[in-house]
Amino acid sequence: MNKPLNARTLLRATACAAVLAAVVPPGGAQAAASMEPELQAPQSTVVLPNLDDDARRCTLRPGDLDRLDAAVDERLAACNDAADDTVDGPEDAKDLTPLRVRPMTVGEGARGRVAVPAAQSLYARIFVERNGRLISLGAGGSLTAEELRHGVRLAVEGRDIVRDPRRWDGRIPVTLSVTDQGATRIAKLTLHIAPVLLQHDLQRAQYVFAAAPGPGVGQPVEVPVSHRRPGQWKEFARSLREAAKASGLPNRDLRFQRGTSQWWRDIWRQDIAEPGYVSRPTPDGPHTIRILLRSPNYWTSDDGRSASLRRAGRLLYRDLRGPGVGVVQQFTARRGANVDELLNFTGNFESLPPYEAYPRGRIVYGSSAHRRPDPSFVRMLRAQGQQPPVVLDTSWLLVGHADETVHVIRANNARGWTLAVTDPRMAISLLKRVQHAGEGGQRLFADTAAAQEPTVDQFLRYERRSGDNEDAARHIDGQLKVLLRSTGLRPDELVRLPVLYVKDRSGDGQTRRQIAVSPALVNGLSLTARDFAAPVPHGPRLAGRDLFRDEAERRLTAQGVRVHWVENFSWAHLSGGEVHCATNALREIG
Repeated sequence: MNKPLNARTLLRATACAAVLAAVVPPGGAQAAASMEPELQAPQSTVVLPNLDDDARRCTLRPGDLDRLDAAVDERLAACNDAADDTVDGPEDAKDLTPLRVRPMTVGEGARGRVAVPAAQSLYARIFVERNGRLISLGAGGSLTAEELRHGVRLAVEGRDIVRDPRRWDGRIPVTLSVTDQGATRIAKLTLHIAPVLLQHDLQRAQYVFAAAPGPGVGQPVEVPVSHRRPGQWKEFARSLREAAKASGLPNRDLRFQRGTSQWWRDIWRQDIAEPGYVSRPTPDGPHTIRILLRSPNYWTSDDGRSASLRRAGRLLYRDLRGPGVGVVQQFTARRGANVDELLNFTGNFESLPPYEAYPRGRIVYGSSAHRRPDPSFVRMLRAQGQQPPVVLDTSWLLVGHADETVHVIRANNARGWTLAVTDPRMAISLLKRVQHAGEGGQRLFADTAAAQEPTVDQFLRYERRSGDNEDAARHIDGQLKVLLRSTGLRPDELVRLPVLYVKDRSGDGQTRRQIAVSPALVNGLSLTARDFAAPVPHGPRLAGRDLFRDEAERRLTAQGVRVHWVENFSWAHLSGGEVHCATNALREIG
């Protein structure tokens, strides 16, 4: 009497179905036998790096969020579906690329072997279907004569992304060798690991996350953030919720994460990861896995005995890694003298939508000879080979991020998008309008938690002495020269938004660099292509109207973009960031 199938056997059988359906000939007929070995890829030769956690077996241990220990980060990164040689359910099976060995005419003593070169075994694993289960072929990769005669169903799992093409360029050569009656015949097929593509701001946000205040002091030691305690979170959260609701985002898809008493003031969720995705074609459409590229912020203690990645980044493993979502961390512990931790914040890495000659778009990031991000992280981005970077000089900015001065928005032009850019000259011009109207005694930021509230007259006198805004404008001119040349956009297509700048230092003895003293309007969150959550500017007023706000609304509305105002002056702006810095989004892929 046959034994009934238990639940585990049923699960494994179901897991195989996703792969097996792709390789069984229509109508269940068996393909005609061949005299020569042949490997077939019925869907495509693209292999996904199987770095998600479909069975949710990867968890954090007590204390993991707080331990200043790089071993924690290494352990968290090492847990994913590709870390073992089992298929963790039907969803995991979908992440594998099906292959087929065509039926062959062979003798009873024939033997086959399917393998990848030893150098590629770290990057790919081959499974074979036997008795309704997908089983790892292991290093031997042996196939029996009976299997060769009936045809073999295989599945290939990617184990990593391309990080450094000098070590591995993403190719997975698969070799089938069949030995029969003393003769060995060979078939080869080269597969390729799917490149990680960064999402862009015109894709609809499907899930948005931001920080919330935690207990205790919460001042991190491992990452350079302001020592000022973020305030007015309720106002920030309420206005962000209103913006999300107005854009159509369900309330359940906006989440606020609390940090711990040791580091919760690291509120910069944009800066802990840059979201991307990998994809392969299937008969039912593209199959994707989200890949969150963790920021390469790395800290060592003064005595060199302790080291850790940014602890806020561990929230990615706790809250986001799971079915369809993986996390990649890439960094080097050997920091060059010009590697700046602020430029390793992932708010410094953005992307342009597709346009002529760049069907996948392009990465944009800030770097210079004197201040640059982790070179191994940049090498990893470039190694994907699909989104050639545009590099901007952000060294003149105190924080130094690409998102401080430029943001992709939809536009009523041929390509459907343009760039919103920061314009200090416009901001000064609007201050002068207020002054000429006899309102020069008006205090700027009077309704905020700002420590200083200069009058319009005082700020204009300061500008005449310092030239800070003209200096910032010249630097932005340099960035725009690069962007216009790289994109083909015309200057009159840009959407300029008013922002005031001053030079400041990040600490004693540090170089004075530019920082937005009024909220940087471009540094907002695109919720959809038509919905933009911007920081309330608290600009100069005339006849009861905020001129910065009116100007931004007028210019963005002209491009079909609805502005939703988010109050972030005390929560984010006074600590050096804005709405975009304090949030992150997983976007619609397609």
